[in-house]
Amino acid sequence: MVENNLFEDIFRVEKLNPDDKKLFDKVTRIEARSEKFDMFMHLDINSEIYPLKVGQKFTLVLVSTLNPDGTPDTGYYTQINRQSLANNFEYVMYGKLYRITEGSGREKAELNISFGGLLMLLKGDTSHCNKFELDQRLYLLIRKV
Repeated sequence: MVENNLFEDIFRVEKLNPDDKKLFDKVTRIEARSEKFDMFMHLDINSEIYPLKVGQKFTLVLVSTLNPDGTPDTGYYTQINRQSLANNFEYVMYGKLYRITEGSGREKAELNISFGGLLMLLKGDTSHCNKFELDQRLYLLIRKV
């Protein structure tokens, strides 16, 4: 478990390119559901460098900084002689939360994040989405289980 995380769960890939659309050769949209919080997710990944298969499980973490102690990022990243949360993961993306839809009653909350054009939709209980803010910069960290 990662300290100072905003969200962490294990997901299982349910479908690849769920709308039977593959818009780009090196990008796959995965549809997945989390084990612990029952969150639904669509996530675009660069499948050339990080392929995932239906049924495969992976840990997904969303954090606002790669610094292990939780100190904010300076906006400048260098890997030289420095500990980073990214060292413990296989696939990392940096992006911006551009839409939050707060659920009410039975409605689920939705987070929409863009990682340089690769999109993520995370949908589920509002209580798991309350640490996020509009226009927040986030790192997505993934490692296969």
